[in-house]
This record gives sequence, C-alpha cells and structure tokens, in this order.
Amino acid sequence: MIAVLLALTASVAWGFADFGAGIGSRRLRVPVVLAVSQTAGLVLVGTLVAASGRPLPSAAQLGWGAFAGAVGLVGVASFYRALAVGAMGIVGPISATSVVVPVTYGLVRGERPSLLQGVGVALSFAGVVGASLERTPELGTRRIGTGVGLALLAALGFGGSLLGLSRAAPGGVLWATLSMRAVAVPVVVAMALLVRPGRLRAGRGLALLVAVGCCDTGATILYGLATTRGLLSVDAVLASLYPVVLVVLARTLLAERIARPQLAGVGIALAGVALISAG
Repeated sequence: MIAVLLALTASVAWGFADFGAGIGSRRLRVPVVLAVSQTAGLVLVGTLVAASGRPLPSAAQLGWGAFAGAVGLVGVASFYRALAVGAMGIVGPISATSVVVPVTYGLVRGERPSLLQGVGVALSFAGVVGASLERTPELGTRRIGTGVGLALLAALGFGGSLLGLSRAAPGGVLWATLSMRAVAVPVVVAMALLVRPGRLRAGRGLALLVAVGCCDTGATILYGLATTRGLLSVDAVLASLYPVVLVVLARTLLAERIARPQLAGVGIALAGVALISAG
C-alpha cells in the first residue's frame, strides 16, 4: 500500500510539473526551460544527498542512474516541445504509454501482479489511450492530435528512464536522482547557451521554472522509493497517471476543451488505479 501511495503522489507531482513546463515552453525556448528546471532539481537533490549522509552506491547503480538521466533528457525535451505545440490534454496521455517499457521489463523478470491488479493495469493503459484521441469535426473521425510524434518519442525516453531509475534505486534513491540530474544539467545548460536565450528576468517566470524542477525531482524521488517497496509493473502504471492531473489543470486553468470520450478515458484510468490499489 505504501508503494501505491508513493507512486500516486509521484504522478500528481509530475502532473503539476508538466503543466508548469507546458506554460513555460510556450513563453520560452525549450532548452531554457530545461536548463532552469533541471538545475533547480539538481540543487534540491544535491542538498538532500548532503544532508542524508548516505554512502556512495556501486558504480553499476550510478551507471543506471546516468542512463536514466540521459534517456530521460531525450524524453523530457521531446515532451516539453510537444506541450508547446499541442494540447496538453492530448500530449500528456500519449506520453504516458511509456509505462509499456518498465511493465514489460517487470513481467519478463518474473513479476506477477494479482488478477485484480492485472485488470487495473489494463484499464489504466486503455484509459490513457482513450484520452489521447481527439475528434476531427470536419470529417467526423478521430485522429491523434498535434505533437504526437514528439509525445511518442517522449514516451520512449520516459520508459527507459523509469526502468533505469528502478535499477539504480536500490543503491539509494537520492543518489540515483542526483546521478540523473548530474548527467542532464551540463547538456541542457550548453543547449540553452547555444540558443542565446537572453536575460531571464526574476519573477513569476523564473519561479515557475524553479517550481517545475523541484516538483519533477520530488516526483522522481517518490517513484524511486516506490520501486523499492512494490512491483515495478504496478508502480510504473500508477506513476504514469500524471496526464490525469495535466488534463484537469489544462481544462480548468487554460479552458482546453476535452471531448467526452477523452474524459471517459480519464475515468477508466482512475478506475484502473482503484483496482490496482485494492489488489
């Protein structure tokens, strides 16, 4: 039950982080958004590591953390760009198909969720897919919305990152998260300097990006803790429900119109969460 709560809390934190990143990416270039948010996350987790006094993990575990950071950077860069050009309520659910990677890995390694949890996983995944489809008024058909290619690339990157984090977490979740950010920050800072962002004024914009980085890093830590206490094939699905938060925020604060079938998909995903928790 603790693992379920940790994974769900991670999904909520990721939802808020992604919404803020989407807003930021529509105002600033993606490399700038990444540089500020990832640096804020690095400062946060670096402080936590220093305060915890935990010993350095093995080289292999640090390597898995670095791998998670590298592929996760590809995912988050693609995702932020997709949020900038597409509807958040569409892009978010598509990116959540990243869960296929860790779920498949967990099953291959012999994890066997209960029947109830298995049904919940299937419902959650189906709900995410259902929430991704938008109607084309002029043709009366359904299609995948703008930014789909980027969202799918993000899903692949996120899936690899979730998998790498689960392998690095036994050596210490804070260390795993630190190694992820340590790999990502130099790259995104260099990218931001190359695009000549100009001066980023202190204020709401800067505070928003710092909050994005802290929420994103906090969610990563929570998910890492969940993987050390529960089944990867279940925790990954729960943590991937951040699009539900994203859809609600986009609808409430940005007045994005979400079709009824998409809302039904969100409801199905929540039903899946209930079954997973009950199992």
